[in-house]
Amino acid sequence: MKMNENFFISKAIDPLPYESKWEAPSNIALIKYWGKKKLQIPKNPSLSFTLDKSVTRTSIRFEPSKSGKFNFKFFFNDSLKPDFDDKLHVFFDRIKKYVCWIINYELTIKSINTFPHSSGIASSASAMAALSLAIMDLESYLFNFEKNDFFFTKASFLARIGSGSASRSIKGPVTIWGDNRKISNSSDLYAIEFGKDLNSIFKSYQDIILLVDKESKNVSSTKGHDLMHSNPYAEKRFLQARRNCDSLIPIMKSGDLDAFIKIVELEALSLHAMMMTSNPYYILMKPNTLSIIEKLWDFRKGKNIPACFTMDAGANVHILYPSEYEKQMIPFIDQELSSFCKNKEYIVDQVGAGARKLD
Repeated sequence: MKMNENFFISKAIDPLPYESKWEAPSNIALIKYWGKKKLQIPKNPSLSFTLDKSVTRTSIRFEPSKSGKFNFKFFFNDSLKPDFDDKLHVFFDRIKKYVCWIINYELTIKSINTFPHSSGIASSASAMAALSLAIMDLESYLFNFEKNDFFFTKASFLARIGSGSASRSIKGPVTIWGDNRKISNSSDLYAIEFGKDLNSIFKSYQDIILLVDKESKNVSSTKGHDLMHSNPYAEKRFLQARRNCDSLIPIMKSGDLDAFIKIVELEALSLHAMMMTSNPYYILMKPNTLSIIEKLWDFRKGKNIPACFTMDAGANVHILYPSEYEKQMIPFIDQELSSFCKNKEYIVDQVGAGARKLD
């Protein structure tokens, strides 16, 4: 059943102390979301692989507020990080309508990543997903309901308000976010699992993340989305993404890898084309990014192995391939591609099942 915003509005209740810890994965979009309306409503649907090892682990200690006012402290990698406070204040202000009980709490939030943040590997997605799941964990405790479909759907709904792509980091292995005519219960408000029709080849897909640049991006994703409002090619891009999503959905069912590769690589290049044609224009790819792509194309043609690339909004490259080709791919990446990475570093990952609660 598709839900509207009214489904997610909670009631007030007296605060109780509680602690919750969740692990949420990053995700890599195959159909890209770039351009949004207010409150993180996407201009086009997106479809993504949920990752397995690239995760954020977040714990929240909820204490009844002594002052009667909402407050929080945020720690990242065991250090107090006030730099994130503005973004978190915006998030909590936006979600208080849906979790109104939270205004009576003081929060101590502690978060760590297993991968570099703010470098184009969707760290805000995993971070906001883990944060939203911890909030929902307390709500389920306060109102005594099970961690059922509603629990995870509302977590996706809240996560989306913090970071659009975070809606796709709740479940796995493939999720879709945004209204789509081919999936009747899809929604702009939250992401859903692709479903039982997903071809088995995609349930164990591999993702090697080549760390070309581990530094923070010089243009944030928030700024990049805003620039789409004045981009002269934006409407054509939204139409292209919708059509590509319509085409990819049956491919995810059939397992047609040649067709999969064409759409996934086109989407990655289209995303970066929008950056280059914005005003002001900017480039997040690096020379080594292009070198990796060219090397991969030569390898794929010469070895006839169905490996492809995609990228998020950054210089790093995701190499995607079926698990059966691991013995050929790892030596190629280690010997031919790692030299283009910062300190030869790369992350060996794969599609995953989604977020989980930690002890």
